Amino acid sequence: MSSSETPHTILLADDNQEVREALEFMLRAQGYRVICAEDGDRALEALAVHSVDLVLMDVLMPGRNGFAVCREIKSRAETRLVPVVLITGLVDPESRVEGIECGADDFIHKPLRREELMARVRSLLKLKRFTDELESAETVLFMLARSIEAKDPYTEGHCDRLSRYSAALAAQLGLPEDQRVALRRAGIVHDIGKVAVPEQILLKAGPLDEQERKVMETHPVVGERICAPLKSFRMVLPIIRHHHEHRDGTGYPDHLGGDEIPLTARILQVVDVFDALTTQRPYRVALSHQEAFAILREECKRGWWDRQLVNELQNLLQVAPGLREMTLAEEELLK
Repeated sequence: MSSSETPHTILLADDNQEVREALEFMLRAQGYRVICAEDGDRALEALAVHSVDLVLMDVLMPGRNGFAVCREIKSRAETRLVPVVLITGLVDPESRVEGIECGADDFIHKPLRREELMARVRSLLKLKRFTDELESAETVLFMLARSIEAKDPYTEGHCDRLSRYSAALAAQLGLPEDQRVALRRAGIVHDIGKVAVPEQILLKAGPLDEQERKVMETHPVVGERICAPLKSFRMVLPIIRHHHEHRDGTGYPDHLGGDEIPLTARILQVVDVFDALTTQRPYRVALSHQEAFAILREECKRGWWDRQLVNELQNLLQVAPGLREMTLAEEELLK
Protein backbone atom coordinates (compact mmCIF):
# COMPACT_ATOMS: atom_id res chain seq x y z
CA MET A 1 0.00 0.00 0.00
CA SER A 2 1.47 3.35 -1.05
CA SER A 3 1.62 6.27 1.37
CA SER A 4 -0.91 8.19 -0.74
CA GLU A 5 -3.63 5.53 -0.38
CA THR A 6 -6.23 5.57 2.39
CA PRO A 7 -5.37 2.69 4.75
CA HIS A 8 -7.67 -0.31 4.68
CA THR A 9 -9.74 -0.89 7.80
CA ILE A 10 -9.72 -4.37 9.35
CA LEU A 11 -12.10 -5.48 12.06
CA LEU A 12 -10.40 -7.96 14.40
CA ALA A 13 -12.64 -10.01 16.71
CA ASP A 14 -11.11 -12.37 19.28
CA ASP A 15 -11.91 -12.94 22.94
CA ASN A 16 -8.28 -13.71 23.77
CA GLN A 17 -6.65 -10.39 24.63
CA GLU A 18 -3.09 -11.60 24.04
CA VAL A 19 -3.92 -12.96 20.59
CA ARG A 20 -5.91 -9.84 19.76
CA GLU A 21 -3.06 -7.52 20.73
CA ALA A 22 -0.47 -9.56 18.83
CA LEU A 23 -2.59 -9.56 15.65
CA GLU A 24 -3.37 -5.86 16.02
CA PHE A 25 0.36 -5.05 16.30
CA MET A 26 1.13 -7.19 13.24
CA LEU A 27 -1.58 -5.55 11.11
CA ARG A 28 -0.81 -1.99 12.17
CA ALA A 29 2.86 -2.60 11.30
CA GLN A 30 1.69 -3.21 7.72
CA GLY A 31 -0.14 0.13 7.64
CA TYR A 32 -3.68 -1.14 8.23
CA ARG A 33 -6.22 0.60 10.45
CA VAL A 34 -7.49 -1.92 13.01
CA ILE A 35 -10.73 -1.96 15.01
CA CYS A 36 -10.79 -4.53 17.81
CA ALA A 37 -13.76 -6.37 19.30
CA GLU A 38 -13.66 -8.86 22.16
CA ASP A 39 -16.69 -10.89 21.08
CA GLY A 40 -19.19 -11.37 18.26
CA ASP A 41 -21.80 -8.90 19.51
CA ARG A 42 -19.25 -6.11 19.77
CA ALA A 43 -17.99 -6.98 16.30
CA LEU A 44 -21.48 -6.45 14.89
CA GLU A 45 -21.79 -3.17 16.81
CA ALA A 46 -18.51 -1.99 15.27
CA LEU A 47 -19.70 -2.93 11.78
CA ALA A 48 -22.81 -0.82 12.29
CA VAL A 49 -20.81 2.37 12.77
CA HIS A 50 -17.55 1.81 10.84
CA SER A 51 -16.80 1.19 7.17
CA VAL A 52 -14.76 -2.03 7.19
CA ASP A 53 -12.80 -3.65 4.36
CA LEU A 54 -12.10 -7.03 6.00
CA VAL A 55 -13.13 -9.01 9.07
CA LEU A 56 -10.70 -11.33 10.87
CA MET A 57 -12.62 -13.31 13.47
CA ASP A 58 -12.04 -16.15 15.86
CA VAL A 59 -14.62 -18.93 15.68
CA LEU A 60 -14.86 -19.82 19.36
CA MET A 61 -16.00 -16.70 21.23
CA PRO A 62 -18.47 -16.19 24.11
CA GLY A 63 -22.03 -15.37 23.08
CA ARG A 64 -22.47 -15.59 19.34
CA ASN A 65 -19.60 -17.58 17.85
CA GLY A 66 -17.77 -16.70 14.65
CA PHE A 67 -20.09 -18.81 12.49
CA ALA A 68 -23.18 -16.97 13.76
CA VAL A 69 -21.58 -13.55 13.35
CA CYS A 70 -20.38 -14.39 9.85
CA ARG A 71 -23.89 -15.51 8.90
CA GLU A 72 -25.28 -12.20 10.21
CA ILE A 73 -22.68 -10.17 8.30
CA LYS A 74 -23.46 -11.95 5.06
CA SER A 75 -27.23 -11.53 5.52
CA ARG A 76 -27.07 -7.72 5.75
CA ALA A 77 -27.17 -5.77 2.50
CA GLU A 78 -24.70 -3.18 3.79
CA THR A 79 -22.04 -5.73 4.85
CA ARG A 80 -22.62 -8.84 2.71
CA LEU A 81 -19.69 -8.01 0.39
CA VAL A 82 -17.17 -7.51 3.22
CA PRO A 83 -14.72 -10.45 3.18
CA VAL A 84 -14.74 -12.54 6.37
CA VAL A 85 -11.80 -14.70 7.44
CA LEU A 86 -12.48 -17.20 10.21
CA ILE A 87 -9.56 -18.03 12.50
CA THR A 88 -10.00 -21.47 14.04
CA GLY A 89 -8.30 -24.31 15.80
CA LEU A 90 -11.09 -26.63 14.65
CA VAL A 91 -9.93 -29.09 12.01
CA ASP A 92 -12.94 -31.40 11.71
CA PRO A 93 -14.72 -31.44 8.29
CA GLU A 94 -18.05 -30.50 9.89
CA SER A 95 -16.66 -27.18 11.13
CA ARG A 96 -15.25 -26.34 7.69
CA VAL A 97 -18.62 -27.15 6.08
CA GLU A 98 -20.38 -24.92 8.62
CA GLY A 99 -17.95 -22.12 7.83
CA ILE A 100 -18.62 -22.43 4.10
CA GLU A 101 -22.38 -22.50 4.66
CA CYS A 102 -22.30 -19.32 6.78
CA GLY A 103 -20.52 -17.50 3.94
CA ALA A 104 -16.91 -17.26 5.14
CA ASP A 105 -14.50 -16.15 2.43
CA ASP A 106 -11.45 -17.89 3.89
CA PHE A 107 -10.13 -19.90 6.86
CA ILE A 108 -6.87 -19.63 8.75
CA HIS A 109 -5.97 -22.44 11.12
CA LYS A 110 -4.14 -22.02 14.39
CA PRO A 111 -1.30 -21.75 15.16
CA LEU A 112 -1.11 -18.68 12.92
CA ARG A 113 1.79 -18.15 10.55
CA ARG A 114 2.52 -14.47 9.93
CA GLU A 115 3.38 -14.92 6.23
CA GLU A 116 0.22 -16.88 5.51
CA LEU A 117 -1.98 -14.42 7.40
CA MET A 118 -0.61 -11.37 5.61
CA ALA A 119 -0.79 -13.05 2.19
CA ARG A 120 -4.47 -13.86 2.69
CA VAL A 121 -5.22 -10.38 4.03
CA ARG A 122 -3.60 -8.76 0.97
CA SER A 123 -5.45 -11.09 -1.42
CA LEU A 124 -8.87 -10.46 0.10
CA LEU A 125 -8.35 -6.71 0.33
CA LYS A 126 -7.48 -6.68 -3.38
CA LEU A 127 -10.72 -8.59 -4.06
CA LYS A 128 -12.65 -6.08 -1.91
CA ARG A 129 -11.22 -3.20 -3.96
CA PHE A 130 -12.43 -4.84 -7.18
CA THR A 131 -15.86 -5.37 -5.61
CA ASP A 132 -16.03 -1.70 -4.59
CA GLU A 133 -15.12 -0.66 -8.13
CA LEU A 134 -17.88 -2.91 -9.48
CA GLU A 135 -20.42 -1.38 -7.11
CA SER A 136 -19.29 2.08 -8.20
CA ALA A 137 -19.79 1.14 -11.85
CA GLU A 138 -23.31 -0.12 -11.13
CA THR A 139 -24.07 3.11 -9.26
CA VAL A 140 -22.91 5.16 -12.25
CA LEU A 141 -25.20 3.18 -14.57
CA PHE A 142 -28.18 3.70 -12.26
CA MET A 143 -27.44 7.43 -12.08
CA LEU A 144 -27.15 7.64 -15.87
CA ALA A 145 -30.45 5.80 -16.31
CA ARG A 146 -32.22 8.12 -13.88
CA SER A 147 -30.74 11.20 -15.59
CA ILE A 148 -32.28 10.04 -18.87
CA GLU A 149 -35.63 9.53 -17.14
CA ALA A 150 -35.40 13.00 -15.59
CA LYS A 151 -35.35 14.66 -19.03
CA ASP A 152 -39.06 13.89 -19.38
CA PRO A 153 -41.17 15.09 -16.40
CA TYR A 154 -43.93 12.70 -17.43
CA THR A 155 -41.75 9.65 -16.78
CA GLU A 156 -40.75 10.57 -13.22
CA GLY A 157 -40.62 7.46 -11.04
CA HIS A 158 -41.19 5.14 -14.02
CA CYS A 159 -37.93 3.21 -13.55
CA ASP A 160 -38.43 2.69 -9.82
CA ARG A 161 -41.98 1.47 -10.39
CA LEU A 162 -40.83 -0.96 -13.09
CA SER A 163 -38.17 -2.27 -10.74
CA ARG A 164 -40.75 -2.94 -7.99
CA TYR A 165 -43.53 -4.30 -10.21
CA SER A 166 -41.19 -6.62 -12.13
CA ALA A 167 -39.48 -8.07 -9.06
CA ALA A 168 -42.84 -8.55 -7.30
CA LEU A 169 -44.34 -10.25 -10.35
CA ALA A 170 -41.29 -12.51 -10.63
CA ALA A 171 -41.68 -13.45 -6.97
CA GLN A 172 -45.36 -14.26 -7.51
CA LEU A 173 -44.36 -16.53 -10.39
CA GLY A 174 -41.83 -18.31 -8.18
CA LEU A 175 -38.77 -17.22 -10.13
CA PRO A 176 -35.41 -17.68 -8.36
CA GLU A 177 -33.70 -14.81 -6.55
CA ASP A 178 -31.09 -14.19 -9.26
CA GLN A 179 -33.83 -13.50 -11.82
CA ARG A 180 -35.67 -11.23 -9.37
CA VAL A 181 -32.47 -9.26 -8.77
CA ALA A 182 -31.92 -9.02 -12.55
CA LEU A 183 -35.43 -7.58 -12.95
CA ARG A 184 -34.88 -5.06 -10.13
CA ARG A 185 -31.79 -3.83 -11.93
CA ALA A 186 -33.35 -3.99 -15.39
CA GLY A 187 -36.27 -1.89 -14.21
CA ILE A 188 -33.81 0.93 -13.62
CA VAL A 189 -31.48 0.54 -16.62
CA HIS A 190 -33.72 -0.98 -19.31
CA ASP A 191 -33.83 2.27 -21.33
CA ILE A 192 -30.25 3.39 -20.66
CA GLY A 193 -29.54 3.10 -24.39
CA LYS A 194 -31.70 6.18 -24.93
CA VAL A 195 -28.61 8.18 -24.00
CA ALA A 196 -27.72 7.80 -27.71
CA VAL A 197 -31.13 9.04 -28.93
CA PRO A 198 -31.30 12.80 -29.75
CA GLU A 199 -33.58 14.78 -27.43
CA GLN A 200 -35.74 16.04 -30.31
CA ILE A 201 -36.68 12.40 -30.95
CA LEU A 202 -36.78 11.31 -27.32
CA LEU A 203 -39.10 14.14 -26.25
CA LYS A 204 -41.18 14.46 -29.43
CA ALA A 205 -44.85 14.84 -28.47
CA GLY A 206 -46.31 13.42 -31.67
CA PRO A 207 -45.70 10.19 -33.58
CA LEU A 208 -42.18 9.49 -34.85
CA ASP A 209 -41.52 9.36 -38.60
CA GLU A 210 -39.85 6.31 -40.12
CA GLN A 211 -36.29 7.59 -39.74
CA GLU A 212 -36.88 8.74 -36.18
CA ARG A 213 -38.40 5.38 -35.33
CA LYS A 214 -35.31 3.57 -36.66
CA VAL A 215 -33.10 5.71 -34.43
CA MET A 216 -35.32 5.02 -31.40
CA GLU A 217 -35.24 1.28 -32.09
CA THR A 218 -31.48 1.20 -31.66
CA HIS A 219 -31.67 1.94 -27.94
CA PRO A 220 -32.02 -1.67 -26.66
CA VAL A 221 -28.84 -2.68 -28.50
CA VAL A 222 -26.98 0.41 -27.29
CA GLY A 223 -28.19 -0.24 -23.74
CA GLU A 224 -26.98 -3.84 -23.87
CA ARG A 225 -23.59 -2.65 -25.12
CA ILE A 226 -23.29 -0.08 -22.31
CA CYS A 227 -24.03 -2.65 -19.60
CA ALA A 228 -22.17 -5.61 -21.14
CA PRO A 229 -18.80 -4.99 -19.42
CA LEU A 230 -20.37 -5.66 -16.00
CA LYS A 231 -20.39 -9.40 -15.33
CA SER A 232 -22.92 -8.84 -12.54
CA PHE A 233 -25.36 -7.67 -15.26
CA ARG A 234 -25.12 -10.92 -17.22
CA MET A 235 -28.78 -11.78 -16.54
CA VAL A 236 -29.87 -8.17 -17.08
CA LEU A 237 -28.58 -7.94 -20.67
CA PRO A 238 -31.31 -10.11 -22.30
CA ILE A 239 -33.97 -8.03 -20.56
CA ILE A 240 -32.48 -4.78 -21.86
CA ARG A 241 -32.14 -6.11 -25.40
CA HIS A 242 -35.50 -7.84 -25.74
CA HIS A 243 -38.06 -5.82 -23.74
CA HIS A 244 -39.46 -4.35 -26.99
CA GLU A 245 -39.98 -7.67 -28.77
CA HIS A 246 -43.52 -8.87 -29.58
CA ARG A 247 -44.74 -12.44 -29.37
CA ASP A 248 -45.83 -12.29 -33.03
CA GLY A 249 -42.29 -11.32 -34.10
CA THR A 250 -43.10 -7.70 -35.01
CA GLY A 251 -41.04 -6.15 -32.22
CA TYR A 252 -37.39 -5.09 -32.20
CA PRO A 253 -34.41 -5.36 -32.39
CA ASP A 254 -34.25 -9.09 -33.25
CA HIS A 255 -37.88 -9.84 -34.19
CA LEU A 256 -38.08 -12.71 -31.72
CA GLY A 257 -41.41 -14.48 -31.34
CA GLY A 258 -43.28 -16.45 -28.69
CA ASP A 259 -41.12 -18.10 -26.05
CA GLU A 260 -37.96 -17.07 -27.89
CA ILE A 261 -38.38 -13.87 -25.89
CA PRO A 262 -36.84 -14.49 -22.44
CA LEU A 263 -39.42 -14.73 -19.66
CA THR A 264 -37.76 -11.92 -17.71
CA ALA A 265 -37.99 -9.63 -20.76
CA ARG A 266 -41.68 -10.54 -21.18
CA ILE A 267 -42.29 -9.65 -17.53
CA LEU A 268 -40.65 -6.25 -17.89
CA GLN A 269 -42.45 -5.39 -21.13
CA VAL A 270 -45.91 -6.10 -19.66
CA VAL A 271 -45.10 -4.02 -16.59
CA ASP A 272 -43.61 -1.28 -18.80
CA VAL A 273 -46.75 -0.95 -20.92
CA PHE A 274 -49.04 -1.06 -17.89
CA ASP A 275 -47.13 1.72 -16.13
CA ALA A 276 -47.11 3.86 -19.29
CA LEU A 277 -50.89 3.49 -19.64
CA THR A 278 -51.59 4.38 -16.02
CA THR A 279 -49.30 7.43 -15.93
CA GLN A 280 -50.22 10.96 -17.03
CA ARG A 281 -48.92 11.88 -20.49
CA PRO A 282 -49.02 15.22 -22.39
CA TYR A 283 -51.36 13.71 -24.96
CA ARG A 284 -53.76 11.89 -22.57
CA VAL A 285 -54.78 11.46 -18.95
CA ALA A 286 -53.67 8.48 -16.91
CA LEU A 287 -55.93 5.46 -17.42
CA SER A 288 -57.48 3.47 -14.61
CA HIS A 289 -56.20 -0.03 -13.90
CA GLN A 290 -59.34 -1.48 -15.45
CA GLU A 291 -58.90 0.55 -18.65
CA ALA A 292 -55.19 -0.31 -18.86
CA PHE A 293 -55.82 -4.04 -18.52
CA ALA A 294 -58.55 -3.87 -21.17
CA ILE A 295 -56.02 -2.39 -23.60
CA LEU A 296 -53.35 -4.94 -22.63
CA ARG A 297 -55.77 -7.79 -23.33
CA GLU A 298 -56.64 -6.34 -26.73
CA GLU A 299 -52.94 -6.16 -27.50
CA CYS A 300 -52.56 -9.78 -26.37
CA LYS A 301 -55.12 -10.69 -29.05
CA ARG A 302 -52.90 -8.93 -31.60
CA GLY A 303 -50.06 -11.19 -30.53
CA TRP A 304 -47.93 -8.66 -28.69
CA TRP A 305 -47.87 -9.65 -25.00
CA ASP A 306 -48.00 -12.75 -22.83
CA ARG A 307 -51.63 -13.10 -21.70
CA GLN A 308 -50.71 -15.17 -18.63
CA LEU A 309 -48.36 -12.46 -17.41
CA VAL A 310 -51.04 -9.80 -17.91
CA ASN A 311 -53.42 -11.86 -15.78
CA GLU A 312 -50.74 -12.43 -13.13
CA LEU A 313 -49.96 -8.71 -12.98
CA GLN A 314 -53.63 -7.87 -12.48
CA ASN A 315 -53.88 -10.47 -9.69
CA LEU A 316 -50.76 -9.04 -8.08
CA LEU A 317 -52.10 -5.49 -8.06
CA GLN A 318 -55.37 -6.64 -6.54
CA VAL A 319 -53.60 -8.18 -3.53
CA ALA A 320 -50.84 -5.53 -3.31
CA PRO A 321 -52.39 -2.18 -4.23
CA GLY A 322 -49.59 -0.26 -2.49
CA LEU A 323 -46.92 -1.62 -4.81
CA ARG A 324 -46.15 1.84 -6.18
CA GLU A 325 -44.39 2.69 -2.90
CA MET A 326 -40.82 1.43 -2.50
CA THR A 327 -39.93 -0.03 0.87
CA LEU A 328 -36.58 0.50 2.55
CA ALA A 329 -35.78 -3.20 2.13
CA GLU A 330 -36.39 -2.96 -1.62
CA GLU A 331 -34.13 0.08 -1.85
CA GLU A 332 -31.38 -1.96 -0.18
CA LEU A 333 -31.82 -4.77 -2.72
CA LEU A 334 -31.16 -2.32 -5.55
CA LYS A 335 -27.79 -1.38 -4.09
